Amino acid sequence: MLAAVILSGGASSRMGSPKALLAFQGRPFLEHLLEITVHPKIAVRRVVLGADAVPIAKNIPLAADEIVINADWEKGQLSSIQAAIRSLQHLPHTTDGLLLCLIDHPLISAALVNYLIEQFYAAACAKIVLPIHEGRRGHPLIFPASLYEELLRAPEDKGARAVVWAHAADVIELPTEEEGCILNLNDPETLRRATGPSD
Repeated sequence: MLAAVILSGGASSRMGSPKALLAFQGRPFLEHLLEITVHPKIAVRRVVLGADAVPIAKNIPLAADEIVINADWEKGQLSSIQAAIRSLQHLPHTTDGLLLCLIDHPLISAALVNYLIEQFYAAACAKIVLPIHEGRRGHPLIFPASLYEELLRAPEDKGARAVVWAHAADVIELPTEEEGCILNLNDPETLRRATGPSD
């Protein structure tokens, strides 16, 4: 089974308000990501919070065991991934890998998540699986559990990319028409262009 990890630990300084609570199609980004990560192969979910933990936890219904607080959120995205992995190490059962979702890449569908999971299991849980749109790699991606320790040791300045680069031969790129997988919504103008003025 997989763990779904949603990273929402940053300060959203360029956006001006917590990205997790921004509305798209009438509901917050985080609610959308929670919905599309409901899948028969996903047994565990972790939402990593940091700078805006209080307002996010107050406004989005999350189970206590879904929340991971990253006290080191200022160190960047890798620190949140590592906090999530450490939380998985306390489970009574192991996971096959983790589906990594970013709060600033919310415009993805359940169909894309299903496709990634299907291909991950087709590859015997041994490959990094990620979407690619018009030649650009995107999110979410799946890391096999065999790489957890490398992620925990990854260099802070390069982050999880260092692990992807180190295993270039073990990356499966899945072409998709979903532009949302490469759209990084980290400021109001990008958000407006991506979602339109009505949202």
